[in-house]
Amino acid sequence: MTLHKTVSLALCTLAVVGCARLEQVGQAPEFTPVQTGAEAYAIAQPVFEETKVDEVPAHSASLWTGGRRSLLGDRRARDRGDIMTVVIEIDENAEINNSTNRSRNGSESLAIPEFFGLPQSIDRRLPEGASLGEAVSLDSSGSSSGSGGVRRREKLTLRIAATVTNVLPSGVLQIEGRQEVRVNFELREMLVTGYVRPEDVSRQNEITYDKIAAARISYGGRGQITDVQQPRIGQQVADIILPF
Repeated sequence: MTLHKTVSLALCTLAVVGCARLEQVGQAPEFTPVQTGAEAYAIAQPVFEETKVDEVPAHSASLWTGGRRSLLGDRRARDRGDIMTVVIEIDENAEINNSTNRSRNGSESLAIPEFFGLPQSIDRRLPEGASLGEAVSLDSSGSSSGSGGVRRREKLTLRIAATVTNVLPSGVLQIEGRQEVRVNFELREMLVTGYVRPEDVSRQNEITYDKIAAARISYGGRGQITDVQQPRIGQQVADIILPF
């Protein structure tokens, strides 16, 4: 592909992306449809009949049915389509300091006091005080020092409802939760996925993020504020292509 075709293709791509962005001018960001995704599919599936067998009341007037819906039943999520609350409380500090010092000194000298009488012959023709006896003398020294530091502080507190999308053969629950909040022209998105052991779910049907295996937690947004904070498309392309 020639350079001309490459440039033309890049310009066409930028034009298409730019037109798509122009359609959003003055419009609030749209919500993601709730009818799509593994979470919605798991909720819509019917509960297996075998999970309902233990809910048959022993006596018609008894408050205890032996099932999850009884007065003292265990209402923790355990089946596909059940919902639990994920508690995310991240408050982390990280600080790294590094320093490096290095120094080096070196000297080199080359003398030719006698070399078939040539230095003495040459010395007669050199200016007064000059001599070829000490032909070369080199001194060198070098030093370097460096220091670096990294300081990071992260704090995040969220609570989000997650749905059991699958129950693995080992009994581990696969969960997924998505939440979107729109304020004016800014849409905040929260996403959590991972794997949970049923015994780690509390009696309040809650689980903390540090007990979720392979946890993927995302908190971001899209809208006017996020758009202003992002570099322009041309700048992003230039940062990738330009070698300097």
